[in-house]
Amino acid sequence: MYKITYIKADYEPWWQFDGWEEHIVSTQKFASEQQFNNAFTELISQFRQKYNNEASKHERYYAFWSEEECEFCEACDEDAQIYHGIIIQTPKVLSL
Repeated sequence: MYKITYIKADYEPWWQFDGWEEHIVSTQKFASEQQFNNAFTELISQFRQKYNNEASKHERYYAFWSEEECEFCEACDEDAQIYHGIIIQTPKVLSL
């Protein structure tokens, strides 16, 4: 099974802090690698057009952001950057 999870949070997706699942915007599942690759390529392309900044880790986590998209964090008493994260799961990633 192949899966793409999109999260929106004030941290990059590779951190997966407790409760990270509450920040899931959408999840897509695919039976074939080709369907997954097509959807992943399209999503990455859309995010690259929309957001100025990008980072990735471990060929599984992708973060996108624009400097102007922030929310006030009461706990930190300052603005926190908002990240649009993509987490992919493939048979290869799941076997690690």
